[in-house]
Amino acid sequence: MKKYPTIIDNIYAEIKDIKDEGKVANYIPELGCISDENFGISITTIEKQNYGVGDFEKKFSIQSISKILSLTLAYQLEGENLWQRVDVEPSGNPFNSLQQLESDKGIPRNPFINAGAIVVCDVLIGHLKNPKEDFLDFCREIANNYDINYNEKVAESEKRTGFRNVALCNFIKSFGNIKNNVDDVLDFYFHICSLELTCKELTEIFMYLTEDNYTTHKGNSIITESQTKRINAIMLTCGFYDESGEFSFRVGLPGKSGVGGGIVAIHPDKYCIAVWSPKLNEKGNSFKGMLFLENFTTKTASSIF
Repeated sequence: MKKYPTIIDNIYAEIKDIKDEGKVANYIPELGCISDENFGISITTIEKQNYGVGDFEKKFSIQSISKILSLTLAYQLEGENLWQRVDVEPSGNPFNSLQQLESDKGIPRNPFINAGAIVVCDVLIGHLKNPKEDFLDFCREIANNYDINYNEKVAESEKRTGFRNVALCNFIKSFGNIKNNVDDVLDFYFHICSLELTCKELTEIFMYLTEDNYTTHKGNSIITESQTKRINAIMLTCGFYDESGEFSFRVGLPGKSGVGGGIVAIHPDKYCIAVWSPKLNEKGNSFKGMLFLENFTTKTASSIF
């Protein structure tokens, strides 16, 4: 941990006041209510040491970052059968694209694009008695944090404006890859995306991806060593929509972004780091977040490559 705080402080100071070329994702109206000046960074190491700067203890809607958590729970419950419903290939298209579903017969390219995450929600509904409550309990146990919750205003805002997600879900349903009621699946999906955490909480909840055979504070295992490896691999290749290759090239870590402006990145056996800055580039990823993490892995020489 010794070198990380100084490097984080220096990069934060360098980037904080630069011209931010991004735009807030106000197509979800409730996300547009957040100040675009927010900027926070937090890191938690494998030794459970934490350091943060800026707005790292402010809660925000983590949006698609939560898809790692829904994928983890579905993988735990469904095992390798999960990959019959959703693929593990980069999409090369925007996160809300319908293009490939026709040729791929309703099988989404990966679980991190919207179509894939919607199928994962359908899988979870098939396993869970009370999906929204059970998923929240799962997240709280992993993080050992019982203050984690959904932002109902954000969920409702997404439900009112999520016409493309409604189209995606119905289109997949037409191929038989959605088994449950479309409205139930979408309600669950919108709630998962509305999950609120701080940067600090993000680094704590995803520590299970930094360690092999991780167990919760209750002594429960989450996923196997092999499953951990596979989720990290999908994050590396698919975690940033059609900018995943660019993130791997510039940053060199498995990671996942969300249109709330958050990014979480994993260095197996070392740390989990999270950045939040609401303005997004044209691909839907945090402009300052990408820039910060590129500088961080360069100055710490901590890319996985």
